[in-house]
Amino acid sequence: MLSACAATDEGKPITFTDDRGVASQPFPKNYRTEVVAFLKTYLNNPVGVRDAAMAEPVERVVGGRQRYVACVRFSARESDGGYREPRERAILFVDGRLDRIAETAEPCAGLAYAPFPELEKLTR
Repeated sequence: MLSACAATDEGKPITFTDDRGVASQPFPKNYRTEVVAFLKTYLNNPVGVRDAAMAEPVERVVGGRQRYVACVRFSARESDGGYREPRERAILFVDGRLDRIAETAEPCAGLAYAPFPELEKLTR
């Protein structure tokens, strides 16, 4: 009985966005602010990030769906106070809003990075 609530009349599953994976997504207007806010909670220690750089969002097909992807590269401070080599992460947007971070940097291939000082200024 409940399964009838989770499908449309055509038998297709209900989605919470208009994204069907083929239509162009809206550009994430506040992407820099959203990325900074997200990384502040994502990083174990957001203080002291070094070598921060960001590539502006571009449309890519990720997991068979059209998404805007912004890529970041940074070195976060480790618990022992040291730093690792810079990490590269893809940040995916759906309907113009930050959706998730991808640990793989594959969608970032060939993108041009620019300094991202907002990330280096994070506090707790």
